[in-house]
Amino acid sequence: MIGIDLELSQCMVLIAGSRSASKTTADRFSAEGCSLLFAEDAQQALGQLEQAGLLVICDHRPERFDQMAAEAKVPVLRAAPSAATGSITLLGGGPGALDLMTLRGVRALAEAEVVFADRLGPSEHLAVLAPQATIIDAGKLPGHHKLTQRQIEARMIEAAQAGAKVVRLKGGDPFVFGRGFEEVAAATAAKIPVSVIPGLSSCITVPAAAGIPVTARGVNTMFTVVSGHDPLGEQQLEQLAKLGGTIVILMGMGTIEQTVSGLLRVGMAKDMPCAIVQSGTTDIQRTSHAPLSSLAEVARAHSNPAVIVIGEVAQLPQSLLDAVPAASTEPALERAS
Repeated sequence: MIGIDLELSQCMVLIAGSRSASKTTADRFSAEGCSLLFAEDAQQALGQLEQAGLLVICDHRPERFDQMAAEAKVPVLRAAPSAATGSITLLGGGPGALDLMTLRGVRALAEAEVVFADRLGPSEHLAVLAPQATIIDAGKLPGHHKLTQRQIEARMIEAAQAGAKVVRLKGGDPFVFGRGFEEVAAATAAKIPVSVIPGLSSCITVPAAAGIPVTARGVNTMFTVVSGHDPLGEQQLEQLAKLGGTIVILMGMGTIEQTVSGLLRVGMAKDMPCAIVQSGTTDIQRTSHAPLSSLAEVARAHSNPAVIVIGEVAQLPQSLLDAVPAASTEPALERAS
């Protein structure tokens, strides 16, 4: 029994109020064996009232349902709503393959009520991962943003303030060129509880999927991750060329000609090994190897999403393939174009 002398098993209960505010109440009635109807506003509730044996009002503004409750011909209960403020979780979805998302991330999506999804990462699987959530496409293409960064932040905060569990799904890791900290700062300023679930970054996982280690004993002792979204400045190019180690460039296909010409101009060797890994970790992954001098030309056969690797490690998988006997039908690594 819940509050009044009614046998609730198999009773049809109409819950009037926002889904997020009434979730705890709905779970409680469901555990009693009730069938549930939901109405987010009074007009919707009126349309379903005849089907119900009990009306439960559970909302942060219950007065919206006062007139309907006064006219109802079924018992009426008023339940305390859940806390008004929801939460925001920044989730790194990994480099693209669904099974490279973390278990913690899968659990967050299973509990999400609203998901703001980027175009990269496993967003195409959200119908299965977050079947109960409202999905909002927040993906960005070069020169075309469906929502600006500030609009995304405002809408996430609005949803959380209404009580929803909000997940911001990003490709890779939310703190690697993902503007994740801006969203943490915005949520904190709005006094919204916010948490971060790290994701596997493509700067390491995509080269690894193509057999390229970003560091290798006896070859290099460092790697540098660069955003290629905008062309690099002369000083940046000089510093990269002098550092040695591996250069991993994300979002760099649109500026690859400037990057290549700049590195050659500041003295990097023309025969420096390079690789481009397109759609890494997915079923359509494709890799090309080339010296720096012809990297821009080779890139014309590739498209985003792609990761660019510049450095001696880029030739390591090719050296293994060259060592495989010609008669072998099972190469250890994919052969690059």
